[in-house]
Amino acid sequence: MVFYFSGTGNTRWAAEQIAAATGEKLLFIPEELNTACEYTLSAGERIGFCFPIHGWQPPHIVREFIRRMTISGAASHYAYVLCTCGDSTGLAVTMLEKELAPKGISLQSRQSLVMPESYVCLPFMYTDKPEREREKIKQAQQDLDAFVKVVVNRQTDFSRLTLGLTPWTFSHIIGAYFNRYMITDKKFTTDSDVCIHCGRCAKECPVGDIVFEDIPRWKHDGRCTSCLSCYHHCPVHAINYGRITRQRGQYYFGHPEQTSCPN
Repeated sequence: MVFYFSGTGNTRWAAEQIAAATGEKLLFIPEELNTACEYTLSAGERIGFCFPIHGWQPPHIVREFIRRMTISGAASHYAYVLCTCGDSTGLAVTMLEKELAPKGISLQSRQSLVMPESYVCLPFMYTDKPEREREKIKQAQQDLDAFVKVVVNRQTDFSRLTLGLTPWTFSHIIGAYFNRYMITDKKFTTDSDVCIHCGRCAKECPVGDIVFEDIPRWKHDGRCTSCLSCYHHCPVHAINYGRITRQRGQYYFGHPEQTSCPN
């Protein structure tokens, strides 16, 4: 089984390739949270977790899922993680492993992919230029191809993570603040005179946090992951997160400006 979460599509792109290569089922974590989260694996089936880094930590929706899930006989199965990030992972995978330990799951391989930046809600964070996007995706494809072989062959003690220069600080101090105070849908706004009422924001929200009533309205019920999928997919840039994103770019995997998207 390949459990994954994705907002703007970077992780979905990678998870789909792993699932295709292994022949194992791809399961979307937000949908799985609507179930009992109880799983029985077939003989030799792998356990994969794929997710984007949110503030140098695993997204809260991924951690919630792991705490709720039950996998029969998990300890006897090969397990791996793939995470995507704009620059570095910090100690997010270490945090994930602590969540997995009570479930009897030990990771045999770990891989991070540096992908185009999508978080633009801080003063120093911007989307990448199209050329840089293409460079990142090209390298990520090469890294992913290599990791797929690792997973298919069940290679153990494999770890290629882009931790960054001060991973503990970013995950436990900056990341802790970010995930406690900045994961919210309360700052999203819509320019009603710009909105074309297409409803794409609601359709693309991976957690169903948007009700579309002529213009989008966020539910404010704690489910938002601040993945910014609604912001990035708006075709007319009518959605913003406070004032800071009004002068920022948009990105999602496979968007029109991405002219060299791998298949």
